[in-house]
Amino acid sequence: MQATSPDAARLRLRLFGHMAADDSAGRNCLPRTRKTRALLAILAIASPKPVLRQQLAALLWSRRQQEQARGSLRQSVHELQDTLGSAWGHVLITDRHYLSLRGPALEIDALSLAQPAVLSAELLDRFQDVLLEDLNGLDPAFDRWLEDERGRFQRIGRTIGEALLAKCEQPEAVIDAAEQLLSIDRMHEGAWRAVMRGHADRGDLEAAKACYDRCRGTLAEQANRSPSPETEHLIERIRAQPDTGRPPPRINLGSGAAEQQALLAMPQGAPRGSAQASPQASSQANHHGSPQGGSRRDRSALRLRVAPLRTIGAEHDDGLAQGLAEEVSAGLSRFRWISCVPGSLWPQPSASPDAAPGASLDADLLLDGTIQYGLGRVRIIVRLIDIRADGEIAWAGRFDRPTTDPLSMQDELGAAIVAQVDPELMKHEGRRAARAQPDDMTAQDLLLQALPALYRLERDSYLDARRLLEASLQADPSSSVAHGWLAYWWLLYVGQGWAADPAQASAEASRLAERAVMLDPGDARALTLAGHVRGFLGRHPEEASALHERAIALNPNLAVAWCFSGLSQLYLGQPEEALRRINQAIRLSPSDPHVFFFDMSLTMPYLMNGDCANAIEAGRRAVELNPMFSSAYKGYLAALGWMHPTREAGGVLNRLLALEPGFSVETAITRSPLKRPEDIARYAEGLRRAGLPESAA
Repeated sequence: MQATSPDAARLRLRLFGHMAADDSAGRNCLPRTRKTRALLAILAIASPKPVLRQQLAALLWSRRQQEQARGSLRQSVHELQDTLGSAWGHVLITDRHYLSLRGPALEIDALSLAQPAVLSAELLDRFQDVLLEDLNGLDPAFDRWLEDERGRFQRIGRTIGEALLAKCEQPEAVIDAAEQLLSIDRMHEGAWRAVMRGHADRGDLEAAKACYDRCRGTLAEQANRSPSPETEHLIERIRAQPDTGRPPPRINLGSGAAEQQALLAMPQGAPRGSAQASPQASSQANHHGSPQGGSRRDRSALRLRVAPLRTIGAEHDDGLAQGLAEEVSAGLSRFRWISCVPGSLWPQPSASPDAAPGASLDADLLLDGTIQYGLGRVRIIVRLIDIRADGEIAWAGRFDRPTTDPLSMQDELGAAIVAQVDPELMKHEGRRAARAQPDDMTAQDLLLQALPALYRLERDSYLDARRLLEASLQADPSSSVAHGWLAYWWLLYVGQGWAADPAQASAEASRLAERAVMLDPGDARALTLAGHVRGFLGRHPEEASALHERAIALNPNLAVAWCFSGLSQLYLGQPEEALRRINQAIRLSPSDPHVFFFDMSLTMPYLMNGDCANAIEAGRRAVELNPMFSSAYKGYLAALGWMHPTREAGGVLNRLLALEPGFSVETAITRSPLKRPEDIARYAEGLRRAGLPESAA
């Protein structure tokens, strides 16, 4: 067959439904054997990133010896090269260790769905097909990979569906969008409530009640559970409506879950484009300003340029230097307050010798560094340079890793660097904002200046932080970030025992958190803050867990999301999973300003596991890092009570009561978000044994 010019044609790979591969000339490019099709699919989903040959062999031939698996992989590579032929063989890049699929003429449906340029109902329809439906049962390892990928694309489709639903105002549009979302995720109670509310707003109360019955049946059949209290509350309101045949006034959902407010209760007058469409749309906003039809990014977002790392010594790997820069840029672009500037060289060759460092760059800060190899290990040193301050080094970090698996090492290093840059950058910008003149302070300056007080938890400065956060919100009322941090302020205010009216303070935290999510459903930090409010103050850990999962999917390098997610697992009675997630937060960002919170969070899962020694050790670390954080003393004290009352327990008890006079076993039980009675009983008994009074009286 005559070769087709890649410049004038495209190679189309369809992975949803039954796999297909053809070019614009009509040539079928799908390999004959299923294993080779699976190889092509894996490379397509990873494109343009390379995939380690060892990883491919383990995915497709997991039950064979290593040498046999490698031989089978070589055969599949040859088959794929023969199938692609001279027309498209150039898109398959092979070397000794990696395979990749890349080229401007490639058109891969999975990638276009994961990174949509425009959101539409038609786009959402494509998620209803099953990813690689005809490749089930190839190999246990591949089946697990396929299940994970299907779950990932379902989450992407769900996020897009939620963004479309959030923009709907008319009942008919709400119903259509919610039904589309349910076609992707039948367990999405927020969508079920949207359909119920849409029918009720149209005056069709019977249809709303029938929708509730469908919801209840689906939840019972697929998860053996009942509808949530929010769904029950909504159906009660609907049943209480008089059936007049006319549309009733819009039903007020009250202070429901954050995703309800975000998806189902967009207030009249809210901007139509206020819901950020997707993680990809937000990434575009990072690079190009506000996306078309999307939420407006903070105008004062920090502009950060990530440079390729420089290799020191004779051993070079330019691929790691460039790949790591791309990994870090992609990770940092997920943080709403950071804007990664396109381009990577610093200083620019065209810059004048007399220019100040970075003067030719449209950036505030530069992240650069070095790579050094030796004895099977790699050492990476990164620096955060403030270009505005004549090249001041704002932060430097060192990372040492073995070089056994380059691709995994790149992913791990990228995640670690990103997770640590975010809090270090916040601390640096907070110090910079504190030196700014009041008249020159932007909304972001005001917010950043407030954050150190939130970490210190000294009462006077903490109260002043509220004033700064409210001023930031007044300067930029559409900021999801400011809403989220102010919600967190109220949450800690309750947790410290400072709120004169805890119920009112909790309601304010919920209102602000839900507003943050509504303003930007793609803001991972706002989502996880809203989730923690729902889990800790609202006592709804199931809903909290859903918000945390969405936050982690949007930004897997956000350490605080892993910690909050771990706490929601603790509340649900899963201490092992809680420990795994909280330790992931610590691994990602060991010097985080929140690390005292991370250590505190470990105490209760250890306690519930019966590991009082580790609970006590975590409590000691948390108290040493922040002696003003009253929550750090509670699980610590309960663990000491279970071990044996000691002088240490007496000291911890006195310090806790100095911070929270009147705190008692009764107060602890009342405030506790733990769901299982046996967990609450274990916590309370430990406090009793340590000497905490039974009641405030």
